[in-house]
Amino acid sequence: MRRIIIKVYGLVQGVFFRYTTRKVARQLDLTGIVKNMPDGSVYIEAEGTEENLSQLLKFAKKGPKYAEVSNIEYEYTPPLNKYKGFDYAF
Repeated sequence: MRRIIIKVYGLVQGVFFRYTTRKVARQLDLTGIVKNMPDGSVYIEAEGTEENLSQLLKFAKKGPKYAEVSNIEYEYTPPLNKYKGFDYAF
């Protein structure tokens, strides 16, 4: 088990980014959160297998249909095991 923190920049709010991220993460059996940030970015924190986290990262680099990802930052860290499922955070 690993943890990834992803920050996605560009046109990523108001384009179903959080909704689609949650859907993808749940399909990958990941736990964590996704939330819109005040600076217009989207923050994703997820835990699961390295293979499934890689799939989530691949999705985040492109985003849903109407998103325009201009930059992405991410880092892998040890898991904290603090989430029961994957949902929105506010």
